[in-house]
Amino acid sequence: MKPKFKIENLKSILDPSLELCWNFAQLGLLIFPLFPALGAVPLALAILGTGKQKFNTIIKRPLNWGMAVLSVLLVFSASLAFNRPEAFLGLANFLPFFLLFVSLSELIQTPTQLRRIAWILVLPSLPIVILGYWQLFLGWGSPSLLENIVGYAIAPTGNPPGRMASVFMYANILAAYLTIVFILALGLLIEEVKRQKVKGKSKYLFPFPLNSRIGFLSVVTIGNAIALILTNSRNAWALAPLACLAFAVYLGWRWLVAAVAGIAGIVLTAAYAPSPINQLLRKIVPAFFWARLTDQNFPDRPLPYLRTTQWNFALWMTEQRPWTGWGLRNFTPLYIAKYSTPETPVWLGHPHSLFLMLTAEIGIPIAMLFFSLVGWVIAQSILLLRDWPGNSQDRLILFSFIVAFLGCTLFNTVDVTLFDLRINTFGWLLLASICGVVERSRVK
Repeated sequence: MKPKFKIENLKSILDPSLELCWNFAQLGLLIFPLFPALGAVPLALAILGTGKQKFNTIIKRPLNWGMAVLSVLLVFSASLAFNRPEAFLGLANFLPFFLLFVSLSELIQTPTQLRRIAWILVLPSLPIVILGYWQLFLGWGSPSLLENIVGYAIAPTGNPPGRMASVFMYANILAAYLTIVFILALGLLIEEVKRQKVKGKSKYLFPFPLNSRIGFLSVVTIGNAIALILTNSRNAWALAPLACLAFAVYLGWRWLVAAVAGIAGIVLTAAYAPSPINQLLRKIVPAFFWARLTDQNFPDRPLPYLRTTQWNFALWMTEQRPWTGWGLRNFTPLYIAKYSTPETPVWLGHPHSLFLMLTAEIGIPIAMLFFSLVGWVIAQSILLLRDWPGNSQDRLILFSFIVAFLGCTLFNTVDVTLFDLRINTFGWLLLASICGVVERSRVK
């Protein structure tokens, strides 16, 4: 039976009693990327305040019951872990974010709120990218006093050297962050351009002229795209064109679809096609791209640091304990025990695949429940997107959030970002925002 949706074009927060929580959430999200410890305070107040006021509603939602069951099963899995202290520490990467999800999905329920959150997430990306340029090209690093205040260090020339990391501990983490904000900035930019064509007015965020907003978003989008390239992250290099392709298909811009597909095809052919075809294209495509894609920059990478080795070990862990897993955060000690020696010490924090890590550490049944709950939200959002009036500007912002979340998910198929507080928070924020709009729009 086809789901029915009630489409509402709401322009303000639904429950006036949550206004303070909404303001706390906005303030926290604005500060959080640059000052995570400081931004976490108002964000936590928003989560706890909304949870308290909406408790009766939260406990009635079947999806939240599923999250509660998942939480209990994760604790159960930790109690059976190979290394229990590590497993119980690993719960901190999940349980608080389940609370964030169920709470913020009650706080964020309108397209206007999605749009405002997108702006709030995009704004700090400009200083973050500027710091990254200083880091990479000027060799600037953060002084020790600043490190003690903000809680992170900016390594001169990047981390690893030559790869932009900015305010994040590693280049791949910055790439995950930029993937999210690049997609949201692109969605906002397209929305503003479309608004300019119809000469509409926007009063939802700033009193700045429309052309100023378009100019700012253009600078941010281009700056983020260049920074994505400089992170040297193959994940980001793949996801940014895919996001552009998704917007092009959504908008019916066939010329952009052809352009993105053509450029991607040329780069991939230069990297992977047999000789002499690849040699011909390598005269056109910079070695910066094809050498990184083929990993020729690191021809003698040790066996334990190959992702195929890590993935195979995670699969072995799953085969040995398919029902309960080995316990959260147990991949690292087991991997070190197998591959590290006094002569060649090895340390690896995760197997570079969230999905393989979860099946190995919490078992297949619990992992499938986790994937199913998240998948249900995304499936319902796609159905809502399908039934949304095609001429509604609000449809585009929901689409942008879905693409951003899927981008974050795809990034984690060959990496793991949940160990970074900020990226984990943004991922759950995107999902909670999507879920809130879906729940509000469904016929009750």
